[in-house]
Amino acid sequence: MKITIDLADIAVLHEIGDRLERRRIDAQLTQAQLAGEAGISKRTVERIEAGHSTDFVMLLRVLRVLQLFEALDQLVPDLPQSPLMLLKGRGRAPKRVGHSRRLPGTAAPKAAAPWKWRA
Repeated sequence: MKITIDLADIAVLHEIGDRLERRRIDAQLTQAQLAGEAGISKRTVERIEAGHSTDFVMLLRVLRVLQLFEALDQLVPDLPQSPLMLLKGRGRAPKRVGHSRRLPGTAAPKAAAPWKWRA
């Protein structure tokens, strides 16, 4: 099954679990062996392969043992900082995103006339 955005979260978890199970079997590891090498319980391996939610650290340990850890770099690639953003930030990468203080659907305030001394 192809993982697409249209799949429900539970379906994605089941598909990932199935794929990890096939990788484990191809590596000729039992669930107990995988658990021992990853430093997690056999029950955690069972839960991951069954498509249940798990702690991300546990998944990272399993990926490391199955030699799939490097694939995470493709999952969330490191993007170079935009030169325009660096220029705006005086060479520093932005730390957060600002937002407009206006309420959605309201017009921008009109520019006020310049202030003058009363005569």
